[in-house]
Amino acid sequence: MNIEAVTTASDFWDPEFEYEHREDGTIIMRQKEPLPEHMSLLADYLDKWAEATPDQTWIARRGPDGDWQRISYGEGRDKARRIGSALLAMGLGAERPLLILSGNSLEHALLGAACFYTGIPYAPVSPAYSLVSKDHGKLKDIAANLQPGALFVEDGAEFEPATTAIAAEGRQVVALSNPGPGAMLFEELLTAAPEAAMQARAALTPDMVVKYLFTSGSTGAPKAVINTNQMICAMEAMVRDCYRFVQKTPPVVLDWAPWNHTAAGNKVSYLVLTNGGTYYIDDGAPVAGKMEETLRNLREISCTWYFNVPVGWDRLVEELEQDEALAETFFARLSMMFYAGAGMAQHTWDRLRAIGRKTTGREVLLSSSLGATETAPFALTCTEVQEKSGNVGVPARGLLMKLVPNSGKLELRLKGPTITPGYYGDPVRTAEAFDEEGYYKMGDALRPADPDDLSKGFFFDGRVAENFKLNTGTWVTVGAVRGALVDAMDGLIRDAVIVGENEAQLGALLLLSDRARQMPEEDRHAALHQKLAEAAKRATGSSMRVRRAVVLNTDPSFDRGEVTEKGSLNQRAMRSNNADVVRAMYAGEGDVLTV
Repeated sequence: MNIEAVTTASDFWDPEFEYEHREDGTIIMRQKEPLPEHMSLLADYLDKWAEATPDQTWIARRGPDGDWQRISYGEGRDKARRIGSALLAMGLGAERPLLILSGNSLEHALLGAACFYTGIPYAPVSPAYSLVSKDHGKLKDIAANLQPGALFVEDGAEFEPATTAIAAEGRQVVALSNPGPGAMLFEELLTAAPEAAMQARAALTPDMVVKYLFTSGSTGAPKAVINTNQMICAMEAMVRDCYRFVQKTPPVVLDWAPWNHTAAGNKVSYLVLTNGGTYYIDDGAPVAGKMEETLRNLREISCTWYFNVPVGWDRLVEELEQDEALAETFFARLSMMFYAGAGMAQHTWDRLRAIGRKTTGREVLLSSSLGATETAPFALTCTEVQEKSGNVGVPARGLLMKLVPNSGKLELRLKGPTITPGYYGDPVRTAEAFDEEGYYKMGDALRPADPDDLSKGFFFDGRVAENFKLNTGTWVTVGAVRGALVDAMDGLIRDAVIVGENEAQLGALLLLSDRARQMPEEDRHAALHQKLAEAAKRATGSSMRVRRAVVLNTDPSFDRGEVTEKGSLNQRAMRSNNADVVRAMYAGEGDVLTV
């Protein structure tokens, strides 16, 4: 049967490219058409929708009674103006930003809008820096760099150790509940008159900073990535050019991903704002104990665009296959499914496409992309239906993409209006991030889907800094090996650390899945050995074949830089911090799986 696409060809871009091939093998690639004209202030978009559709729900979250608490565009602008006036009266401004320590919430959204409406930079910080870290070391580094004028927390008592750790004279704490001594309640901000904010809004310029987003800081202090109005608005113009269906129907999004990360905090949240859509905050997550809340929400909300990380899709596809009513609601208005953050297992990819076709009778696009905090983040994406997972697509309009030969790979670099001007308070690392032609060095390698036609897109080919050589001199692309191994282990592991630098063969440190942990030890060992042997048999060459492995019985440490707040592993930190385990594995000591 010929399955029709969910949207027409005009609902996605159809890019044409120009290329420059240099003598050293460097390739420059760009779309022929320039970036479409667009408004260059986020405040422009809030004003636009507050005036055009004042009663349309902008953002919603379930309240304690289980009902959705909604804020319309008109109400949102009014509250943002009042909050902005209050923040200005507190002395906040370009040199005294707002630090948001809590996660996603209606109040967080309003504070962010108040800041971009008045020109006050703000910094949403991972709650893990406050609640998971034992020494608050990274939070102290952030505060020392930004020198914030105020801190926002949802629960003053819960965050009291963190706010105490970075307390300073004149630094106001604002709490939604349980304010400590000297703190003020969030609701007090709403009592301010809006005029000061409206006056500040008139003085905004595109180069003004909207926010600082922090990299995970796996080595050293987290870097404060500068995000300007121009960056973000240009990025969303690229998104609208690519996902053209959002201009026809205001997007409806349900999202759990944290706003301190660029994917949700920039791309998804401003995708909704700039196109007059509705953002439902999902208090669930793709982890045990929280997935049920996500499923509850998906049974009510039919999204037009849905994002998840691969582990979230792994869990969701099981439910979609078993619950026909859930699948019907999920796919009813869906224009595309999207994943990022890690590689998707092929079996999950195949099952998602199959359940989409079964439910709708058509092909629902399943897509991925590649970007970074420093690229706002939209940079490359794929809108062609693919049989295999992993194609991250082609560069957006307005971007110059440079591919530089590096150790047998093609290293990715980007230049354009969405690229950060640098890291706040860190001129050294800013200079290191750009090459001599002003291209931002992503640190990623790409592999063409078709070397004879680069318009067919690219596959992620590993982080340049994570890769290493075997003692034969053969380069190992860690990202590709890790992805293939996780896929081959068929759900027995949730992740793997690839090792073997200066060794004759590859090894892996395995992090077991919940399913594997529940298996009897003898059965688990046999299953792991079987899957490892099957993976090794299918692998092509020593640079892809994992010949030995051990199970890690301790979870990665956030404070030691082994895992980011997104849950992704820092391969280099894990290798370094588990050096004794690696040495023992290669010496054959302990319970080593070998093939």
